[in-house]
Amino acid sequence: METISKFHRKLIILLMIMNVLVLLGQLWPEGAPPFARIINIVFLILNLLLYFSLLSKNK
Repeated sequence: METISKFHRKLIILLMIMNVLVLLGQLWPEGAPPFARIINIVFLILNLLLYFSLLSKNK
């Protein structure tokens, strides 16, 4: 089994934290921070980058 690089491990941890923020903003919109829209956009972009990186690594 292939090990995850340190970069991917840190990126996955960052994405998990951002995922929690996005989920909390959806479940409790009144409690969402003012920067929630930016977090959503950055989260989606980082997800795409991670997926492209993992796909290109498998080829």
